Amino acid sequence: MHLATLARHTLSRGTTPAAAYALLARLGHRPLPVARAVCLALSIPQAETTRRLADCYDALLADPRPDSASDTGELLEALGVFDIPKSLTDTELAVVEHFLTAVDAMGGIRPGHRHGLNRWFTTGNLTAAYLSLAAAHPLPRTGNPTLYWTTLVTAGELLTTTLPSDRRIRYALTHCRTRATRP
Repeated sequence: MHLATLARHTLSRGTTPAAAYALLARLGHRPLPVARAVCLALSIPQAETTRRLADCYDALLADPRPDSASDTGELLEALGVFDIPKSLTDTELAVVEHFLTAVDAMGGIRPGHRHGLNRWFTTGNLTAAYLSLAAAHPLPRTGNPTLYWTTLVTAGELLTTTLPSDRRIRYALTHCRTRATRP
């Protein structure tokens, strides 16, 4: 059976991408073809699959440790290798642009926070991205608080037009408006 077909079948039975990777790797298949098969089974485009796997090949897939299939699958999932990209609407793309402006206005961002934001942008989880940015704050010496908060107000207003019933967004928007009016 073709690896991508086997991965698709495994995923159709409710298995997570990490567990599907581990199962196929334990069957004796090499890590790179297994990871590629899981990505293709998730309908991640070939070019994107190749880019993602090239980014982690040396660290995770080139020379696997014995009995590390489960750990490798979980790491690939945590890195976003198996994230299914969502096509964003024009409004959603505008929100992402505002988020990127806000990130610049922060004056610095932790790598883990940046990674999480990139994953949410890829998967279209803009609510999580907004809540995360609304809970953060610009750095005192390098950030631009006025730009940060006003940009998040604009992004929040756009989000409320696409997700009007999400109370978390409305609450975060109120918080951002309050912060934007502070000197």
